Amino acid sequence: MKKSLKKNMEKKKRIALVAHDNKKQDLIEWAKFNRDSLANHEVFATGTTGKLLEKELNFTIHKMQSGPLGGDQQLGAKISEGKIDLLIFFWDPLEPQPHDPDVKALLRIAVVWNIPIACNRASADFIFSSHLMKEEYPRIVPDYNDYRERKI
Repeated sequence: MKKSLKKNMEKKKRIALVAHDNKKQDLIEWAKFNRDSLANHEVFATGTTGKLLEKELNFTIHKMQSGPLGGDQQLGAKISEGKIDLLIFFWDPLEPQPHDPDVKALLRIAVVWNIPIACNRASADFIFSSHLMKEEYPRIVPDYNDYRERKI
């Protein structure tokens, strides 16, 4: 059985918001609807999405590079460092993306580190309506020390 650790997710969550071009308006509408709740958290976004959200929500968004320029990878690094608690990624399943491997890597790393992921408005609504968004949450994190210390 794989060992795991508990890591407290604070009341103030660190939330990453990402949207493909055809889904940016959906994410903006969702974020405007949830503006007051989002304002109580620390929000990160890939470049273009972050600029649009900051303008609409009128609070600071920590902006990474645009997704195709490495923003997805920057967010993935933050997840692996324990600096992002939740990923909301409105991705477009019908459009091929030039940075599709980065997109898959971002989703994969979120699963590796067991953070909540919402890939559409319905799942984002369910996550945001959870009482866990307003309190500390003892997230179970897999213990990868055996993997890190394996003999090579």
